[in-house]
Amino acid sequence: MKSFIKLIFTLFLSINMLFVKADEGMWLPMLLGEATYKNMVECGIRLTPEQIYNANNSSLKDAIVALGGGFCTGEIISDQGLLMTNHHCGFGTIQANSTTEHDYLTDGFWAMTKEQEIPADFGVWFLNNISDVTDKVLKGLKDNMSEQQRDSLIRSNSNALKKSAKEGRNKEDFAVQVKSFYYGNLYYMFTYDIYNDVRLVGAPPSSIGKFGGDTDNWMWPRHTGDFTMFRVYADKENNPSSYNENNQPLKPKHSLPVSIAGVKDGDYAMIMGYPGSTNRFLTSWGVKEAVEIEQPARVKIRRVKLDIMDEQMSKSQKVRIQYASKYARVSNYWKYFIGQSEQLVNNKVADKKQNIESSFTAWYQKNKLEKEYGQALNLIQNATESSSKYIIPKVYFQEAVVGSELILFMYRNLGPRTPLYNALKTGEGVSKAKEALLQKAESYFKDYNATIDENTLASILSLYANDVSKEFQPELLISLNEKYKGNFKKFASNYFSKTPFKSYKLFKEWINNDKLSTKAIEKDVVFQLMNQFLAVYRTKVMLPKSSFDSDYNKGMRLFVDALQKMGMNKASDANSTMRFTYGNVLPYDPADAVHYDFFTTLEGVMQKEVLTDDKNHEFYVPQKLKDLYEAKDYGPYARKEDGKLPVGFLSNNDITGGNSGSPVINAYGELIGTAFDGNWEAMSGDIYFEPNIQRTISVDIRYALFIIDKYAGAKHLIDEMNVVSERHIEEKSSKDEKQDMPEAVPSMR
Repeated sequence: MKSFIKLIFTLFLSINMLFVKADEGMWLPMLLGEATYKNMVECGIRLTPEQIYNANNSSLKDAIVALGGGFCTGEIISDQGLLMTNHHCGFGTIQANSTTEHDYLTDGFWAMTKEQEIPADFGVWFLNNISDVTDKVLKGLKDNMSEQQRDSLIRSNSNALKKSAKEGRNKEDFAVQVKSFYYGNLYYMFTYDIYNDVRLVGAPPSSIGKFGGDTDNWMWPRHTGDFTMFRVYADKENNPSSYNENNQPLKPKHSLPVSIAGVKDGDYAMIMGYPGSTNRFLTSWGVKEAVEIEQPARVKIRRVKLDIMDEQMSKSQKVRIQYASKYARVSNYWKYFIGQSEQLVNNKVADKKQNIESSFTAWYQKNKLEKEYGQALNLIQNATESSSKYIIPKVYFQEAVVGSELILFMYRNLGPRTPLYNALKTGEGVSKAKEALLQKAESYFKDYNATIDENTLASILSLYANDVSKEFQPELLISLNEKYKGNFKKFASNYFSKTPFKSYKLFKEWINNDKLSTKAIEKDVVFQLMNQFLAVYRTKVMLPKSSFDSDYNKGMRLFVDALQKMGMNKASDANSTMRFTYGNVLPYDPADAVHYDFFTTLEGVMQKEVLTDDKNHEFYVPQKLKDLYEAKDYGPYARKEDGKLPVGFLSNNDITGGNSGSPVINAYGELIGTAFDGNWEAMSGDIYFEPNIQRTISVDIRYALFIIDKYAGAKHLIDEMNVVSERHIEEKSSKDEKQDMPEAVPSMR
């Protein structure tokens, strides 16, 4: 029966592909069917499906990597393992290696020899294979099972599959994932090779790589050179290896040729990468909850944390460097939530969702499928509305409580399940546990400021006490609120005047005290707060909410299954697995009488310049870049049409977080840009794709190469690449002929 259901679902999925728009959908590369490929040909692709994804031979997928398993994407662009991604993806590594003496954030970094390259703090994942394991994951499933029983069976079967696939493999350099698609209607298994020796090669200064800062974030026109470069290393046999001085540059299965021939309006554009999360099947009730409850809360808390960091960062270069990466992480999604809420309303997404729900109801009633699907929307609505009371305490725990560095440090390193706590409790391995924690603490305190943490603790406790119902407040928080008459600033000041957790020196003295015990840890008032917050979160928020989640998940599984059979919906939601999205380089019209062209140039950088000596200003332009602009010294990277230097361009590709750093690839499999952002008018796109206005913003590869070559003087990196300088000559010109299946382009190296 399950095989029959799977066959029907897959059949409807294939039929639906006949009607999918070419500019929408994050597709699994192994599911590139004939209908989808035909749409790609209509958009202009000249590659064969096998050149895009092939499990056994070299293909585009072999040049695409997930950074750290999926926080960003990168692409291999030379036969020596050279990797390109976004500046904001490498920001953590750049920050971690910056000091007041060597401020790579402000000045940039370029390794002129391989010996000068700096070890990064992440590995890269290369996809080996994707396989359909739906039947194996759902083996033993019965119609009368509860959702809890179903989840338990799926988890057990998935773990067995992963265990079998991992047998005989090194867990440090091999990974297996079993992922759900379409809310549990399909399952695929992914295997990866992990290369953990990655080194920083080059990064422009933040005045280029982060030009425009928060002001320009999610906006077009954009003039940000958001790129940075790493190199992947392997052992002498080209196998994965941790950092070792004797390792050699990776010899990749495939590297992307780099095209400086330029992009034109209407050119084919394809993006491959690891999009993290979308919610395209969210219902109208979910949209309402996001706009009215969840996202305003996240925005409020993040703004408070940003203001606290900004106050101290503006006073000290050291603090600015310490908190640059933390600030960027908070601010990116602070603005994202503002934009998404605004555009969910502006684009009338709730109305569009209601139309889909009405069509769904009419469909199952017309086809007499009430028994199969009649309960779906009721399950979703009841679960969403009944669990809404838990949204605020959940968000405040995630954003505020865990937003305290002190609380998070205690949770990770001193809680009841941590090595030090267990060692102190049993009396075994204490010295080893202390030594390991001191190593972690040294790294933690390197980028720590006690004043910021003190002010953050005071603010998040005040926010929680004032905004969250007392039903979800720890008893200790309530008593502290009464004791200090709501003045948590005074509480935090008293605590930080005595705590050993405000500097590495004090922490080291505390941890090396022979009298240290679990009782000493448990006596700490913030430790007690942490434990009570956790208990409330687990027992009063997540546990009761989980009963509604089961109904919600069942309703969504039925709803999504029906939408596919109706031919109404698209690719499965993003879930940090490799996807491709295809379309064209295009301008757009965001409002009446407003037209945005598809590209920007260096002239726009100069127009946005703010004259200041502050190199950290959002619109500061380095003098050397000005000099190159004045001299029009652009080398071979200028636009042939007008001699201007391109900076960014637009395409109608479908991306989201995790796609940052993804390659934008032309019709012939060549790199033309690096994706880094979406546009403000379509920030509701993770929930509802807006085909007329949704755009991907990318760094034009010519701007990146210009910065590497002319600005940084690192031409040796350009020399590594396979640079293509001329546009391909189209053999067929008529529209009808262009829609024919193309001949394969030359074999990929």
